[in-house]
Amino acid sequence: MAKKRPQTKAKRPQFTDGARAAGTDGNVPVVGAREPCPCGSGRRYKACHGRAAAQATTTLVQRPFEGLSGECDWVALRELVPAATAELTLKGGLPEGVPSVTLATVLPMAWPALRRDDGSVLLGLQNDTASGDISRDLADTLQRALTAQPGTPVQGRRAPADGPRLQDLLAPEGAFRPEVHAGFEFWVPDPENATPEVTASLERANAAAIPTVRLQGVDFAYWCETPEKNHLRWVMPHEEERLLDALARLHAAGRSSLGEGTRLVGSFRAHGLTVPVWDLPSEITAQDVEKPAAEFAERLAEALATDAPLTPDERRARGGLTNRQVTLS
Repeated sequence: MAKKRPQTKAKRPQFTDGARAAGTDGNVPVVGAREPCPCGSGRRYKACHGRAAAQATTTLVQRPFEGLSGECDWVALRELVPAATAELTLKGGLPEGVPSVTLATVLPMAWPALRRDDGSVLLGLQNDTASGDISRDLADTLQRALTAQPGTPVQGRRAPADGPRLQDLLAPEGAFRPEVHAGFEFWVPDPENATPEVTASLERANAAAIPTVRLQGVDFAYWCETPEKNHLRWVMPHEEERLLDALARLHAAGRSSLGEGTRLVGSFRAHGLTVPVWDLPSEITAQDVEKPAAEFAERLAEALATDAPLTPDERRARGGLTNRQVTLS
């Protein structure tokens, strides 16, 4: 049910030696854990700056996109959607020489970010990150992309443990409106005149992309097409236990489907949010599921407002849903 991410033969982004050791931009020399810290404090590295670097690496932020406009869509673009973009609004506006900043699910060669020839910035969302805080890693990449030379990619590194997060850089009032694409032509300004190498890369990436559509009638729901059946994957902002109770109530009452031939099959857990998943017959299109999804949203709102204890049938339904839950992150 999860998406396929386009594969490339490019080398993975490399961290500088200093960044590996100190969690910085590489200006601190590589030292062993028991050696004196390069900052001159007189303490061993592991008890000084190494502690912050280790903490940044091992501590997982469960909801890295919490507080951002469109948190559910951030999760969807990170885990479920192959090809999509969204314009980002920075606090204080765009720097001089940067006409736009765009979030992209994937960039060519798995680059973390790209400063285009015209100065605009593309920030890749689906790359592996060095620490347990995706938001901090992305913010570090974004900051470096804003000052990179036009026409150059930004390579990966370990973000400073005390560096800003996306929540510090993006305007909270800025709308987050993902645009789902059929392919990755947004990589290049003029795909029709691209070189043969770029064209071949686009063809490979497009072949791996699962056709996906964002529903218009409800928030954060994505229809996708696979060879055997279609799916609806719906990122929901509700607290997990409360949501599972509500889904169980509907499931036990036979009201959890989206119409004939459809069924609620389980859920993903991704970045602190729950993503219920429905199987759909292959003939059901995104347009076909718009009305049933809107009707289900009304039933779910009623179930979420119910505080009564679960009945035995509802508890069994909840157990089945929990057993079919898959954690993506």
